[in-house]
Formats: sequence, structure tokens, C-alpha cells
Amino acid sequence: MDREQLAGLFQHITGAALVEALAVAGAALLLIWLSQRLLPWLAARLHSERRLFVLALMPTIRLLVLLGALLWIVPLFLAPTLQNMVAILGAAGLAIGFALKDYVSSLIAGIVAAYEHPYRPGDWIEVDGCYGEVRHIGMRAVEIVTPDDTLVYVPHQKLWTGLIHNANNGGASLMCVAHFYLEPEHDAHQVRRVLEQVALSSPYVKLAKPISVVLAERPWGTHYRIKAYPMDPRQQFQFVSDLSARGKDSLRRLPVRFARIRPEPDQNLS
Repeated sequence: MDREQLAGLFQHITGAALVEALAVAGAALLLIWLSQRLLPWLAARLHSERRLFVLALMPTIRLLVLLGALLWIVPLFLAPTLQNMVAILGAAGLAIGFALKDYVSSLIAGIVAAYEHPYRPGDWIEVDGCYGEVRHIGMRAVEIVTPDDTLVYVPHQKLWTGLIHNANNGGASLMCVAHFYLEPEHDAHQVRRVLEQVALSSPYVKLAKPISVVLAERPWGTHYRIKAYPMDPRQQFQFVSDLSARGKDSLRRLPVRFARIRPEPDQNLS
């Protein structure tokens, strides 16, 4: 674009246009400031869903005011010809496309997810260290609810960049593991039998699925793991807690001692 074409983009700027632009910008800033003060004041006097609805209006009002101010100010300085509009819209489209490239990538990944089914509603997945139950799969992101009842939005784009751990993969079976750490001097066969009985007698256990007790020798002692399945994946935390509490109580009746594991020298203790 040469100098004449560049100059043709702009209107003849007058003092009245500058005053009008400053007035519109000032009014927009005043409206935004008022909305940031009045809406929280109003929300504090409401309850439940009404309070959340009013608070959610704040970013929407701010965006609408800014868009309105831009639509008012831009024609004051730019000549509204077809050629100028095409140039402006082209530049704006390029900038928006670059800014939304991650969003588009998530949309494409959502289409791939709908075909490959790496997760489904009801699945328990872990993405980037965040573990929870899939509640909703949108076009851009998947919503998971953590055990602490926190809603987390995970973009589908993680399909390209990270690992997705699916604990039950669309089924009703989810393996749970309860850990026990004992000093090495004990009867391992007796401990395994006791821990198997602990799993078999749990009110949450799914008896149709296998139950196993595995062990591994470590420098500090013996590591036992009960591996079993709850009747419902949503019972996994109650199930592990039940196995841990009753397993610990049963082991205390045996001539065994629980191991005291010292942290590694470079382990973060905070």
C-alpha cells in the first residue's frame, strides 16, 4: 500500500471529531467504571443464582461498551468506503485468526475426540495432573468435576500436546489401589491373606471383578497393594478409604510393624 492509498484510509481529522472521540471514550470509561461499582453492590444484596447472574454481567457489559465505543469512534477517523472496509476487515480477520488459532485447534480436536472417544461422559480422566469425572463434552472443551467438587474446563487441544489417562474408558469398572507399607520381618503369606479378606468383606467391592494383593520389596521394607474394583466408579474414594482403614486395623492384630519411610534428600518437603 503506497502513501496515497494509506492516506485515503483516513478522514480529514477536525477538532470537532477529536472532541467527539474523547467524549465517547470518556463516556465508555465512565460506564465501565459504574458497572464495576454498581453490579457488585447489587449482587451483594441478592442471593443464590441471582447474585451469580448479576456478577456474570460485568464482563459482558464491559465488552459491549468497548465495542460500541469503537464502532462510534472508528468512522470519525477512517473513511467508510468499500475499499477501506475490505482492507480493515482483512487486517482484522488476520489478527483475529492469529489470536484464535488455539481456539480453532481445540475445535478441531473436539471433532477428533467425537470420533476417537478418548473420553466420554461418566469417564474418570486425568489431564495435566487434574483428575475428575467427565460431566460434559463441548465443542471446545471437556468439563470435569474433581473429587473436591471443582469444575475444570480442559480444552480438547490437550489431545495434541499431553497424555490423557482414562481410568474406566466408558465402562462401569474402575480399578482402585490401597497401599500399605510394612517393615520386612513378617510372614508375607499371612499378610496377603488378611488383606484379601479385607477386600472381600468391603461393602463397596465388586465381587465379579478380580481382587489381587501384590507386594514388592523396597530398601525400607515391603510395599503391599490391594487392587480391586468398586461397584460404581463414583464410590472409588469411599472404597479406598474403607480398604485403608480396615486393612490398617487388621494388620495391627498381626505381629507386623508399619514402615517409616524417610523422604529422599532432594524431595520437596513443603
